[in-house]
Amino acid sequence: QVQLVESGGGLVQAGGSLRLSCATSGSSRNINAMGWYRQAPGEQRELVARINSRGSINYADSVKGRFTIAGDIAKNMVYLQMNSLKPEDTAVYHCNVDYAGVDYWGKGTLVTVSS
Repeated sequence: QVQLVESGGGLVQAGGSLRLSCATSGSSRNINAMGWYRQAPGEQRELVARINSRGSINYADSVKGRFTIAGDIAKNMVYLQMNSLKPEDTAVYHCNVDYAGVDYWGKGTLVTVSS
């Protein structure tokens, strides 16, 4: 059973920074993509950033220029550096990994940005 564990969430003031980490189990050879999604209260889960095994990256428009995703597939880790945080970034952030075409999800880590 593949497990994903996120860490690094917390409370930060607007304009601050946080770094999220996600540790995954399973064979790194089967990883097609790794990414971060978020879900705010009353909202649908949305893509934040995603990196595939070829190194191709895509970001949500709302975080471009502020967030940076980095993956270390050999170590089964994915990171999200979040700078210039805004109150609207407040959400539960979930790690996602595509293992051989199957999506796995972490339980999430809460990020709260105060104004």
